[in-house]
Amino acid sequence: MKSVNKIITLLENGQHEEALNEYEQILATGSNEERFLLGEELFQYGFLEEAKNLFQCLLQVYPEEGELLILLAETLIELGKEEEAILELEKIREMDPSYPESMVLLADLYQMEGLYEVSEQKLLKAKSLLPNEVIIDFALGELYAEEGKFVQAIKCYEHVLKTEDEIAGVNVNQRMADAISAGGAFEEALPFYEKALSNKLEINTLFNYGFTALQAGYNLKAIEKFLELKEMDPEYYSLYIHLARAYEREEDLERGYQVLKEGIQFDEYNKDLFFYAGKLALKLGNEEEAEKMFREALALDPELTEAALTLNKLLLHQEKYESVIEIVEIMEEGDEIEPRFHWDAALAYQQLEEYSQALNRYESAYTFFKDTTDFLVDYGYFLMEEGKREQAVEIFKELLKNDPSNEEFQDVCQRLSDDVG
Repeated sequence: MKSVNKIITLLENGQHEEALNEYEQILATGSNEERFLLGEELFQYGFLEEAKNLFQCLLQVYPEEGELLILLAETLIELGKEEEAILELEKIREMDPSYPESMVLLADLYQMEGLYEVSEQKLLKAKSLLPNEVIIDFALGELYAEEGKFVQAIKCYEHVLKTEDEIAGVNVNQRMADAISAGGAFEEALPFYEKALSNKLEINTLFNYGFTALQAGYNLKAIEKFLELKEMDPEYYSLYIHLARAYEREEDLERGYQVLKEGIQFDEYNKDLFFYAGKLALKLGNEEEAEKMFREALALDPELTEAALTLNKLLLHQEKYESVIEIVEIMEEGDEIEPRFHWDAALAYQQLEEYSQALNRYESAYTFFKDTTDFLVDYGYFLMEEGKREQAVEIFKELLKNDPSNEEFQDVCQRLSDDVG
């Protein structure tokens, strides 16, 4: 095998042209053993076309050899020729020792195409032939997890974990933890994340652990893991909003707010960070900072309705009525407007003494909020102030239907009825 070793040495020394000249000689006149060994080596070095040619050459001599068909299929997959790979794999006969492996490869290819039922059939066929092969259980677990069939995925991963913690470089405890967490059993997932991290400290596993701990209500554990992750990779943007939420749940609003500001430094185009920072600033009583954050969120996404509604609530509290109208007009530029903006505009126009505009907005909002007490109170008193007593009576009568014992509504309704009468 001196010629094969010579080619590998040339490749390792960067002498690709010389190596390819030697390759051409083996392809043309080399022994089948040389072609086989060289094909495997070239595949590992990434010379896929050359490896493919060698395997195809060998298959002219051994057309039904399963091992060769597997190697050719794997090469075609690496070349992005999945359909050709499927055709080669389907040539392998059931009695061939490589048949179960071909089923696993076919299952993976069909899974990539979203043909989950076909993929499952291939894997179950392989399992019927090799019932104790954990790689098949693992492949089934991966398939079921991708489909969202977490109960089935967990059972498959359990079989694997009886003998193996790692398959093909994948941490099986991490996969098990993710499946359990995705199925909603957050607390039960935590020990598997512990095992996964004890085997290998990996940032995505660390994030998933922190996120699952947060969902399970273990806020301090979530903070611990997110801080550990932040230390490892401060540019792991997703951690900041969840770390802030953990601090908020622990009523440490100041730290939560500072975490969000830190996250914004790394991810300055993340509207959710700005919006959440605005909400925490409000809870801290910093209205100026809150308004700034909400406006930044809206600058990034003018259709971020929740941010606009929260900002309007703040602006109404601050009696900045022109700014409320400005926000409403921006939101009206979209395809649809959230009905609450009509109510906000009505309140703002009323305070600005633009009463006809206010009336139009109240009327627009009424369809959506006719069962909302706070709105009916605003609308009813506005109608009273505008001298529209008959309409006001009807509004307060609706309020009394929902709250018959309310003395204020009774008194107003009586006075209005007397005036109308």
